[in-house]
Amino acid sequence: MMNCGLLSEKNVPVPLKSISVEVLVQDHVATVFSTLQYVNEEERPLEALFVLPLPADAAVCHFSAKIGEQEIVAEVQDRETARDQYDDAVSSGQQAFLLEESAESPDVFRLSVGCLSAGQNAAVTIIYVTELAVQADHSLRFCLPAVLNPRYTPAGSAAGIVSEISSGAVPYTLTLSVYVSSPKPISKLESNCTLDPLVFLHSDHTQATVDLSPGHMFDKDIELFVYYQDTHQPSAIVEAGVTTAPPGSLMRDPVVMISLYPEFPEEVESLATQGEFVFVIDRSGSMDCMMNHGRGAQKRIESAKDTLLLLLKSLPVGCYFNIYGFGSDFESFFTQSVEYNQDTMDQALKRVKEMRADMGGTEILQPLKHIYSQPCYPDHPRQLFVFTDGEVGNTKAVLDLVKSHAHSHRCFSFGIGEGASAALITGMAREGSGHAQFITDSDRMQPKVMQSLRFALQPALVNISVDWILPDGVTVDTLSPPISVLFQGQRALIYAQLKGESSGGSEGTVTVKYSLKDQPVTNQLHFCLKPTEETGLSIHQLAARTLIRSLEQEERSGAAGVEGIRSRMVELSVQAGVSSVHTAFIAVNKDSRQTVKGPLLQRRVPTYAEDHQRPCSCYRKKQSLAVAEAEGDSAPEPPNEILLQLVSLQKASGCWDLDATLADVFGKTEDELTNQKPAQVDGSVWATLLALIWLYGCKIEQQVEWQFVAMKAASWIGSQKVGDLSQCVCAGNVLLGCQVTKETLGI
Repeated sequence: MMNCGLLSEKNVPVPLKSISVEVLVQDHVATVFSTLQYVNEEERPLEALFVLPLPADAAVCHFSAKIGEQEIVAEVQDRETARDQYDDAVSSGQQAFLLEESAESPDVFRLSVGCLSAGQNAAVTIIYVTELAVQADHSLRFCLPAVLNPRYTPAGSAAGIVSEISSGAVPYTLTLSVYVSSPKPISKLESNCTLDPLVFLHSDHTQATVDLSPGHMFDKDIELFVYYQDTHQPSAIVEAGVTTAPPGSLMRDPVVMISLYPEFPEEVESLATQGEFVFVIDRSGSMDCMMNHGRGAQKRIESAKDTLLLLLKSLPVGCYFNIYGFGSDFESFFTQSVEYNQDTMDQALKRVKEMRADMGGTEILQPLKHIYSQPCYPDHPRQLFVFTDGEVGNTKAVLDLVKSHAHSHRCFSFGIGEGASAALITGMAREGSGHAQFITDSDRMQPKVMQSLRFALQPALVNISVDWILPDGVTVDTLSPPISVLFQGQRALIYAQLKGESSGGSEGTVTVKYSLKDQPVTNQLHFCLKPTEETGLSIHQLAARTLIRSLEQEERSGAAGVEGIRSRMVELSVQAGVSSVHTAFIAVNKDSRQTVKGPLLQRRVPTYAEDHQRPCSCYRKKQSLAVAEAEGDSAPEPPNEILLQLVSLQKASGCWDLDATLADVFGKTEDELTNQKPAQVDGSVWATLLALIWLYGCKIEQQVEWQFVAMKAASWIGSQKVGDLSQCVCAGNVLLGCQVTKETLGI
């Protein structure tokens, strides 16, 4: 699952011949079967280490290696025991395989391959289960990581994650097939890669298969988006335990996974007018790369600057805000968050224009510590927006910090481009009760960020409690951490172990209570205690992974009884057969003893420490674009430039001035605008009305980007007490060639 694999003595790759991936999606859980075929083309035995990127929340539950016709299935053991066993096997000439989770970041695994004979093939199979994240458009996202980008390791840190880069042609084949099964009909599947047509297996569209089209170059992450009809209803899956597991253990008892997806009543879906908004922008060297490889693509830093313009114009008057830039160091626009008004907005926009990707590496821990050290403003809940295209070597330390301040803020995170760490982006949003977005390939940043701003401005569900009603004889042990906050569009999962035997009843009830704008709300979900068929052990494995992650965090926080926590983690990992930071998968081919003459060749993938020193993955693309432009084939102007021009002219209060720059946006002269102005309104009301008409009449397909700009404008017009504006709207429609009603404008 990486772009290069094993490197030989002369830096000639030991080729990864093929990757075969099968994905089984059951509602919002995916089980991934990945087989990597390697061959040692050197003339002597080889010991090699390479690294695998996996989804951030994956639970690795199977690891095996096949040499010729012989398959060796790995066992989960205490990490030190597994390492000793691996070393002993390799030193005695036995083939051995060791798979370990990185201590620094949960989405990186190290695979050690010992004693791969000259000319020998090795097929390595890894199976993992993972939950699919809900996107802002209600789809479910699955990502197959292709490239493990270099992790920026902070100075003085011991976190040394081996990394690799490949910018040439990928020398191996990839096959990917996906099977989707759901109680709800499947609407469609979308991908950033070319797929064969979707094949439905039943007339009710609840099962479907799709394959990746042949010829795909596995040089970028593969993203799949699954859309269901009537999606995201609360649901429960009960999975039977393993009868041979120790009594009372997690694997012996049934486990239930509850999916909560609370919908807000329409009457309370109003947006907040208060808050402290802190925008944290990655300014490391790689932000100078292009957003994508298409014609006319922007640099990531330029797209971030355009996004900041939209955000600053969309903020409610009277809130507080600040902007941080970070790299190897960090800086903020203001010493502390300031009140949002015309003066502070102008100051911020001036500095946004001057922002460059010139701050070196990617050290996010220090700016976060500084932000959290600032006192919060009463009645202005803190909303943190973090933008980064990088990966860090201290992911777990960052997530622990966000979690320790979860009571005082919500965190919205944005991963930009192929390099963004899923563990970092999804983890920050999870620990900060926010929402994560990934901006890859040809995605534009602005729509996704504005969707998250809508989440940030929504009232949150608070005072969440979960109560269970179960038949006599059955008790429940909740395995997931308590849910502290939810908002519309966000799913929450609860894993619980069901203990005991029912004396008769076959149904359980989960009651979720919460407060929404001081109003108590109750949701109930009834579920059958009889196990759901065909889930295998995926729910148990995900539940074990959830509990292990909680225990890891407890251990890192320095909680009392660390040794007890560690031994419980190891026991749980071994029993459930899933990865943890204190265990490893070990496989030894006891029949492979061979005479090894001299030390084994050791092969390691090189490490690149500095984010700003590594070659940009889009360098060659930029070069070819520059050549095309030099030959007169210039890149097209970005389609949203005129929209951003209009937005940039709006005042903090929500209005526009009637002047030549506004007229230029409409393709008119200032005189044309002034001459058509109805007598009963002043210039600013007329200008603001025209801006609204133009947005709804000419840019309706980009409404998600300018929705808050328009809301502020309509609110400002309403505050001017100008009476009926029907005639003005008609005049504006004639002037701009639009057909927009007064009701559409919300005035």
